[in-house]
Parts: sequence; structure tokens; C-alpha cells
Amino acid sequence: MSARAVAPRVREPCRAGSFYPAEPGECRREVARCLEEARRPAAGAAGATPAPANPVAGLVPHAGWAYSGPTAARVFLALASASPRTVVFLGTVHVGWVRRPSLWPGDAWRTPLGDVPADRDLAAAILDHAGRRAGGLLAEDARAHEGEHAIEVQVPFVQQLLPEARIVAIGVPPGPEAPAVGVAVAEAVRESGVPAVVVASSDLTHYGADYYGFAPEGEGPEALAWARANDRRLLDLVVSLRAAGIVEEGEERRSACGPGAIAAGVSAAQALGSRGGVVLAHTNSHEVRGEGPAANFVGYAGVVF
Repeated sequence: MSARAVAPRVREPCRAGSFYPAEPGECRREVARCLEEARRPAAGAAGATPAPANPVAGLVPHAGWAYSGPTAARVFLALASASPRTVVFLGTVHVGWVRRPSLWPGDAWRTPLGDVPADRDLAAAILDHAGRRAGGLLAEDARAHEGEHAIEVQVPFVQQLLPEARIVAIGVPPGPEAPAVGVAVAEAVRESGVPAVVVASSDLTHYGADYYGFAPEGEGPEALAWARANDRRLLDLVVSLRAAGIVEEGEERRSACGPGAIAAGVSAAQALGSRGGVVLAHTNSHEVRGEGPAANFVGYAGVVF
């Protein structure tokens, strides 16, 4: 039986109550808090450069909202100005058994704020464009999205800012086909005429011997400086739309948990007409906490194309 035939109609949340609130009122208040903070000047922003006019895509982090929510909110505020009818999510794949880019084939995604319908027509168009490429570029697979949070934690921002919008959810592992996934998405968006934006979801460098087994510069200020520079190497590829080098850079330098999603998002942005990205915010979990030693932390960036 196909993945479409066995897929649940609604994708239930798996991180409500941990990464973000499960109670509807608290969830709304926390979204509002992130958006309020996002409207203030960002620490670490690239010279307070404004988001580009007529944005087509973005990159957001996906940690708990207490850490990365305001950074993600900056991107969603910018993308909302385009009044998209559909948001196409390209998410990090955190489980090793998912080797193929996978589209969620059901009817809606559920959060504490209600259900967001899937854009089944655009999803079908993306599958069609992907199917024209060699190697079976994209599969429908609901199981690939079970337990994944990279897309889920973004959906309430769509519900708050774009209450009539629909979504398409695609998990993109870090393979050589990732940029082609983004091109297929962009082709389908252009051909359909649907007002849509593309959102890639990935965190950046995961630094720390205890949590991540990765601490090239030990702890303290030197560690922070190294990790920030490591993020910046990847972000330089992102803002200059060099999608082809992102997966290799992310994996070799351990500068992203979702380099496949990022590469797909960058190639989609370029195919949709972007001339480059703008970093709206760049921080990490240690800077957000503001206390304790710089020993174990994760980088976050918000980019708009």
C-alpha cells in the first residue's frame, strides 16, 4: 500500500508541551511574545539591513521557542509582507533512516492553535516536477515526518500571521539531490501561479563536548568565536545563493543539522528570482541564555531572500 493510502489525514503535533506550549492560550501568547521581540532591532543582525522587498523564501531555526522563536519570527514577519497563500516548508531530517526527500501526503497539520490545511494541489505539482528528474527525486512518505520538529515548530507562526494560508511539508536529508528539490519546488510554484513562499528550517553549528561531541576550541570566548565563524562560512554560501556547496560545507564543518534543507531552500530562492539573501539575525543558545559557561550551544540564523 502506498504512503498516500496509509497516511493519516491530520499530522498530530509531537513537540507541543516541550519545544512550544501545548495549551492554546499559552501558545498564542508565546507566539505574540516572539513576534513582539522580533519587531525590535536584532542583536547580531547584519548592520540592521532591512529584509528584501517582495521576499520569496527564508531560512529559520527550529529549537525551542525560548531559544530560537524570535529569530524565526523575524523571518515570518518579513515573508508575511508577500501575502502568500501557501508556505512550502523544507525541513531538516533528524533521523538517519530517511534517505530520500519526503513530502507529507495528508490533509492538514495540527497544532494547539488548530489545523492548517495542506495545499494538495501544489504538493501534487511539486511531485510532478520532481518526477520529471532522474532518480526518483521526491517520495510521499508520512512516516518520514513522524517525530520531526523542524517544520512543526514553525506552523503556529503561519497560523498567527497568515491565518488563511496552507502549507506543503517536505523533509530534505543532506544528499546531492537537495538543490534539485528546491528547483522542482520553484518550478511548481511558478507554473501553478500560487502566491507562495519557501521556508527552509535548520539550526547551525551544534557545539560542545558534552552534548554534541564537537568542541574544536574547548569552552569560553574562543569557543563562541569559533562557532560563530563556522556559522558565518555557511551563511556566506547561503546569502550568495551558492546552493551547490552547502551540503558539503554543512557536513564537513558540522555547521548545520539540516544542510539538505538549506541547500534546497537556497536553490528554490534563486529559481524564484532572488538575487541574494539578507541575514536578519544570527545568535546562539548561549547568547540567548545569557548565563553560564560557553560550553554547549547551538547557532541560529534568520535569513530572507
